[in-house]
Amino acid sequence: MNKDKRKTNAKSQYVSVIAPARLHLGFLDLHGGLGRKFGSIGLAVSAIETSLTASYSDDIDIKGIFSKRADTYAEQILSHFGIDGGVKLSISSLIPEHAGLGSGTQLSLAIACAISRLYNLTDYNPRNFASILHRGARSGIGIGTFMQGGFVIDGGRAENTDIPPVITRLPFPEHWRVVLIFDDELQGINGSKERAVFNLLPKMKKDISGTLCRLALMQILPAIMEKNCDDFGKGITEIQNIVGDYFSQAQGGRYTSPFLKSILDRLNSEGASGIGQSSWGPTGFAIFANETIAFQALKKIRNEWQSESRIRFVMCKGNNNQAGIIVSNKKILEKNNNQEVKSL
Repeated sequence: MNKDKRKTNAKSQYVSVIAPARLHLGFLDLHGGLGRKFGSIGLAVSAIETSLTASYSDDIDIKGIFSKRADTYAEQILSHFGIDGGVKLSISSLIPEHAGLGSGTQLSLAIACAISRLYNLTDYNPRNFASILHRGARSGIGIGTFMQGGFVIDGGRAENTDIPPVITRLPFPEHWRVVLIFDDELQGINGSKERAVFNLLPKMKKDISGTLCRLALMQILPAIMEKNCDDFGKGITEIQNIVGDYFSQAQGGRYTSPFLKSILDRLNSEGASGIGQSSWGPTGFAIFANETIAFQALKKIRNEWQSESRIRFVMCKGNNNQAGIIVSNKKILEKNNNQEVKSL
C-alpha cells in the first residue's frame, strides 16, 4: 500500500488497544551454564491495564494520562516504518510505571500495534515491534502475555536470541484469585540501575538454578493443569523466596517495600496458597483458590492497613485473553455502532 493510500485510510479510522498488566513471578536460571540465561514465569492479570485509542494526526499528539515514554515509542515506530504522518494517542489508563507490572512493554506494544493497524502495515508482528522498541532484554513474558494472555514461561536468552521465546502457555484457572499489594511511595529498580545490578550480581549456583527449573516443571505446571492451587502456590512461593534472597542485596531485602513482608505473612495466614513480589516490586501478590477466601482475606487486610494511605489492595483474576484491539471506522464509532475486533 502506498503512502498516500495509507494516510487516506488512517484519517478514517480509530484503533483502540487494551493491554493487561502482567506479574513477573520469578526467574528460572541465573547460572546460564547451558548457554541460556534468565527464563521467566509470568501471568497476565485483570483489573489493571493500559488502554489507548489512536487516530490520525499530522504530528504526534498525546492526550489523557501522560507518559513520557509514549512519545518516544510512537516516534520510533513511525520512523522505523517510514510513515508519512503522525498519530493522536488518547490514553485513558496506564499500568503504574516501575511497579513490577510490565508497564513499559505493554505501553510500547499497545502503541506499536495501534499505529500499525491505523496505517494498515503489512509487516505486523508484536515480537518484531518489541525488537524495534528494545523490549524483552531479559524477559519475554510481557510480550507473551500481550500476544496470548494466561500463564507463560519463556526460555531465556541464548547468545543470538532476539526476544526470549515463550515455551509454555497455559490458561490460568478461572476461579483462582490474586490480591495485589501496592506501595505508592516506592518504585522498583529500573533503567540504568537495573542494568548495573545484573552486571554486578554473582552467578547463581548451578544447583539453585536446577531447583528453580524443577519447581517450575514438576510442581507449578502440573498444578495448573490439575487446578491444584495449593501446590501451585507452594511452588511459586519457594521460587519467590529463592529469587528474592538472591536479589536481596540490590533491593534491600527479599522485598522492596518495608511493609510487604508483614502484609504477605498476614495474607498467607488468611488462606493464601502463594505469596511474593512481582519483578523488582514494590507490588506484592497473594494467590487464593477462590473468590470467597480472597475476599475475606482482602477485607481483613484492608481494615488493618486503612491508616497507611500509601498502601493499596486490588483483587484480580488471571487474564487468559490476548490484548484487545478494536478497529473502527470514524463514522461508525461516532454512531456507536458495529466495531471490528482484530486478532493479533
